Amino acid sequence: MKDSVSVGLLGVGVVGSGVISLIEKHQAKLAHQLGCNVHVKSALVRNPEKAREVDAGVNGTELTTNSEDVLNDPEIDVVIEVMGGIEEAREAILKAFEAKKHVVTANKDLVALHGAELHESATKNKCDFYYEASVAGGIPILRGITDGFASDHIEQVMGIVNGTTNYIMTKMSNEGVSYEDALKQAQQLGFAEADPAADVEGLDAARKMAILGRLAFSTYIDLDDVEVTGIKDIELTDLQYGDQLGLTMKLIGFAKFDGKEVEVNVQPALISKEHPLADVKNEYNAVYVYGEAVGEAMFYGAGAGSMPTAAAVISDVVTVIKNMHRGVTGSQFVEPRFKKELKSESQRFSQYYVRFHAKDEAGVFSRISSLFNKLDISFKQILQNPSKNPDTAEIVVITHTASLQNMNEALEELEKLDEVVEINSFYKVEGDADA
Repeated sequence: MKDSVSVGLLGVGVVGSGVISLIEKHQAKLAHQLGCNVHVKSALVRNPEKAREVDAGVNGTELTTNSEDVLNDPEIDVVIEVMGGIEEAREAILKAFEAKKHVVTANKDLVALHGAELHESATKNKCDFYYEASVAGGIPILRGITDGFASDHIEQVMGIVNGTTNYIMTKMSNEGVSYEDALKQAQQLGFAEADPAADVEGLDAARKMAILGRLAFSTYIDLDDVEVTGIKDIELTDLQYGDQLGLTMKLIGFAKFDGKEVEVNVQPALISKEHPLADVKNEYNAVYVYGEAVGEAMFYGAGAGSMPTAAAVISDVVTVIKNMHRGVTGSQFVEPRFKKELKSESQRFSQYYVRFHAKDEAGVFSRISSLFNKLDISFKQILQNPSKNPDTAEIVVITHTASLQNMNEALEELEKLDEVVEINSFYKVEGDADA
């Protein structure tokens, strides 16, 4: 057993600084757990002179602008990649494996796009590859799924996995703030980037759901398999109607597996206020897992930030070092058990929320109901209010469970009716007892 394990760091930004800080702060605890010291020997940076949240030099970490100084150093056993990006990070990790170094990353974009290739290289070179911090920051959801549910069949994973959008939607729902103003607040507080597209368009959450789906269902899920809808077009009107109906809206990552077919999507959805995800507010994340044996379980916590993410990174480093001591590195990856088969729209069932404007005349709603009934869709809740136009009414319906195929067909037929002026909104409803 080594007296000290040396770590190489690729990137000393927000997360990298947190990694150095936590390793130094908890050195005694790490030594007690592992029977050896852990030291960040060198770190790749773009500008050694740049001011950082942690003074790496004081901690004895050598700064370099050449990745080879980290990747080819024979004294470094574990490489931590927290520089972000895709292609440069991919090449660096593959080089690390070729040099027989274990890798820990927080890079969700990379894992979502190239996870299979990186796992194959890690296994070939008998190296460990962990990425707990790539999904939901400090929440141990990946380890919870792979280890905690190892003897169970996971049927569903549903979660709030993007803190930026959850903060925006909390402000919109609870304070009636417009989307634009809520986004500005999130940017001012550092929850949203100057260019928030990856968050508000749902791509960040989609990458995380691809990773979660692969691990939960033991099947390859590509990013292109995840259907994505963002939050930019959400109207306060729908949040207000949802509140009247006992629902709240969240950007939900949803993955379901019946043993044969799988569906994975990210979209705004209305959640019953009785569901545990409904109380997850502001920048917090939560992942709800349903297992055949365990039933319901939910993982909740800070989904981003320097220290929560750094803590998840170091947790993976601890696992790697324990594997090194036991002589079992490179053995954690298991080939997916199931061939991927995506559910068709006829196999995807949910309740739905529809808001539309129709002529305020006798018999109109009867014709609308008949249209839905022909497609085996019944209404559970109905709201009707006068609209600004005195000749029309604003109608909101919540359906009982129906297939997505039938719902899409119903919406197409609804749009053709002369009595229907406009279809305004269409959302899934999750968490209801009848869903």
